Amino acid sequence: MLIAFSWTIILCFIGFQYFREKQYKSDFLNAQLQLYNSYLLKTIENGGAYEMHIKSIEHPFEELRISVITHSGDVVYDNMLPLDSLNNHLLRPEIAGSLKKGSAYHIGRQSASDGREYFYSATKGKELIIRTAIPYSDSLREVLRADWTFLGVMIAVSLAMSILAYFATRRLGKNIERLNRFAAKAEKGEPFDEDEPFPNDELGSISSHIVQLYAQWKQTIKDRDIAHEAAMREEQDKIRIKRQLTNNINHELKTPVASIQVCLETLLSGINISEEKRQELIERCYTNNERLRRLLGDVSLITRMEDGSQLISKEAVDINNIINEIADDLAIVPEEERFTLHSNFNEQVVVDGNPSLIGSIFRNLTENAIAYSGGRNIYISLLENNEELCRICFEDDGCGVDEKQLPRLFERFYRVDKGRSRRMGGTGLGLAIVKHAVQFHGGNISVTNRLNGGLRFEFSLKK
Repeated sequence: MLIAFSWTIILCFIGFQYFREKQYKSDFLNAQLQLYNSYLLKTIENGGAYEMHIKSIEHPFEELRISVITHSGDVVYDNMLPLDSLNNHLLRPEIAGSLKKGSAYHIGRQSASDGREYFYSATKGKELIIRTAIPYSDSLREVLRADWTFLGVMIAVSLAMSILAYFATRRLGKNIERLNRFAAKAEKGEPFDEDEPFPNDELGSISSHIVQLYAQWKQTIKDRDIAHEAAMREEQDKIRIKRQLTNNINHELKTPVASIQVCLETLLSGINISEEKRQELIERCYTNNERLRRLLGDVSLITRMEDGSQLISKEAVDINNIINEIADDLAIVPEEERFTLHSNFNEQVVVDGNPSLIGSIFRNLTENAIAYSGGRNIYISLLENNEELCRICFEDDGCGVDEKQLPRLFERFYRVDKGRSRRMGGTGLGLAIVKHAVQFHGGNISVTNRLNGGLRFEFSLKK
């Protein structure tokens, strides 16, 4: 379309230039004839014998026809045709034009007198009109013909420019076509996977920016959908975990509550029982009540970490002091039940955290080792300590756990040996509390079996 539009303008210009040049040459020829006409008019108006003058002087053109015509249109002299063969010339275009404007010419009109085609030029005098006419011979046509050299150069230049414009517009068209394909794919939500870069020009820059913005928008939508799906899964997991927690709590409460109820019903029944039996029932109620208290305390702690972590205060916590407190607690245990703590902390470690939660990490791991490991030694080592975090290893020398059960140790109410765990008074939430407390402080925890027996817990705490 651009090339067609350009060639329309070019052809209009060439046509205009062609007719303008012919007009210029016609005007130039008319000017020459007008000079001759004016010269004859002066001769006639001065009373000269114009017939002899016309025959004697040299004419500016060969076969020049000369006519003398009155203002009424009657021909009084013609150097080529007899007067009786000529009718009134008042309506001839060149005569009518000269009467109106003083001079006029007409191109390519066929003469009614001799049938030849002439170039006419007429000049008005006071009483007469001098009209000269040149027949259309090969020489006259050559004079009036436009200069095709200039027109040929114009056409050649225009053709060269059209070829250059074709390749330029073809390149531009391809870029617009690619942008159109991108728009069609964007409308359908399809990815634009063309690897060819856009050209390094204004349109290419705009196109690249549009494609990049679309890709960023698509990535944002994708990330939003992923985040939404993750949030939905997390919400479903929370609902599932809370439901599971509720069921587990209900299950864990049944045993101590039933035991307390049996003991109280026996005491309130009024039957005769020995003092020793009465004391045993009271002690059993106290033990189960203590178990209920620990269970409710652990559930409350986990709930607080999950739902109200932003309300838990933090302060500088010295890990060395917590380990020393655990060592002191182990020292007062009877020797036959005592665990030996081996601490390998060669520097002071201070983190920004909650003292109670960090203390619960070490206490629960220690109680878990004492209750279930079957060993006699606990090893606490500092693996890494820098400005961002510290990594700590907690080990025991017990019997360890079957490899299949290791991934489930941090689940709530999960027990390796359910019967033994209940006999030991455990709530089944100790290691779950450890995991949540570590995550609350920005760390991770893992558990493996030691080569020589026992469990190895590795966890990190952000400072």
